[in-house]
Amino acid sequence: MKDRVVICETCAEKDSAPVGLAWASQLSTAVAKHGLNIDVLTTPCLNMCDTPLSFALQGHKKATYLFSGADPQTDTQDMLGLLKLYNDAPDGWIEDAQKAGRLRLCLKGRVPKL
Repeated sequence: MKDRVVICETCAEKDSAPVGLAWASQLSTAVAKHGLNIDVLTTPCLNMCDTPLSFALQGHKKATYLFSGADPQTDTQDMLGLLKLYNDAPDGWIEDAQKAGRLRLCLKGRVPKL
């Protein structure tokens, strides 16, 4: 089972259109180009509407992370760094998130693996 990033498709800044679907498409291409073994999916809502754009990281027998406040215009490279960190962590526990750049500051929660 592959790790996955799940991006909210309805998150939007006030008076703006949602950008999650477009970012997921862009990110899917970048993930494949960088050889990361991660699925990029979307979901209708992650219930983080006050601070769009939100996404989650999930993996089989791994910790789950929830982020909000991502900016597809500037955070794609940081997302690739974060996804590599997550993909390389056997239990999903990221100890040093420096390679995640600004996205490490967008972390809202981490749930231990089952």
